[in-house]
Amino acid sequence: MFEHVRANGAAARADITRALDISAGSATTLTADLIAAGYLCEVVGPPREQGRGRPPVALAVVPEAAHVIGIKLSYKSHTAVLTNFAGEMIADLTLPASDKRLALPDLMEEVVTLIDRLLALRDLGREDIHAVGIGMPGIIDPANGLVHWSSLLQNRDENLAAAFAVHFDMPVYLDNDANALTLGELWFGAGRAMSDFAVVTIENGVGMGMVLDNCLYRGAHGMGLELGHTKVQLDGALCRCGQRGCLEAYLADYALTREAAVALDYAFDDIRSRQEVLDVLLREAEAGQTAARTIFRRAGRYLSLGLSNVVQLFDPELIILSGERMQHGDLFVTEIMEEMQEMTLSEGRKPCKVAIHPCADLVWARGATALALSALTDTLLGGEAAVG
Repeated sequence: MFEHVRANGAAARADITRALDISAGSATTLTADLIAAGYLCEVVGPPREQGRGRPPVALAVVPEAAHVIGIKLSYKSHTAVLTNFAGEMIADLTLPASDKRLALPDLMEEVVTLIDRLLALRDLGREDIHAVGIGMPGIIDPANGLVHWSSLLQNRDENLAAAFAVHFDMPVYLDNDANALTLGELWFGAGRAMSDFAVVTIENGVGMGMVLDNCLYRGAHGMGLELGHTKVQLDGALCRCGQRGCLEAYLADYALTREAAVALDYAFDDIRSRQEVLDVLLREAEAGQTAARTIFRRAGRYLSLGLSNVVQLFDPELIILSGERMQHGDLFVTEIMEEMQEMTLSEGRKPCKVAIHPCADLVWARGATALALSALTDTLLGGEAAVG
């Protein structure tokens, strides 16, 4: 009931009974409990037609009941969002990140700086925050707060939750950044009206999140849907994970710049210059330069293959293509969609819809707030959270 009110912004008791198929008496009793606990409040709804009668009374979440922070960690910058219990953003901050892999204590120092500076924007203290959600690239174990591998960390099998607890007396909820973005789409974006959809992200890596029957799917051990590390070529290109032939090794930013350095005779030796190489490659491809367009065309074919596999395995209603790269999503997009459909067994079913959402890091961080809000709601209300 609480999640229904939060998802709709405000809801009358009669609307709740119809939507959840419960009795009016149950709705009255349960909403009274939530009001007494300080989680819901009564607000005046919109006026009735032609102004007849008193305006109806609706229920809304008490925004000040709790505050959470959502964080998106990446190799270029870290972004944090401060959100109230109603899911409304009240502050955000982006700080530059180190341009190399870090030891866990060094990464945590960057997180500490980010959180403290975000709180200072609204004159809040650490004691005002009830939970923190963190999305980051890598192989993540959400249940135990472990990072088995990440492109941001020097070492494997790091306990980020324990490192966080050294600095903060608040719960932290960790997940793969693609899962956090998928939660953001489910709570705040295109997925609100859908029960089954997928999100595929293309940035410095390739990630995937999946919602099945309105719930985020993580697999038996919480580490499934690593689309970027599915194999598309035996003994193929070397991936950051150390294996060969991963989809990511043909699509991610580092994969394209690796080829661009040869095709454009452009040397690089650090992340800043790699980003410069990618920018040059994009401009050359858009201008019609043959070698640059060949690189993107090849990457597009591998993307078609990956999307086709997603459709074959999960049959989602929608695939959302997201990430920084999708700012240039019109490059070969028609060919990519056509090849995806050609490689998919489509007999007897509608073609899967594909939407392009070139999300900035702020959207990813807001998805991490959904991670924290879901877990916090579960804890405070003593029931099972709707998602997460």
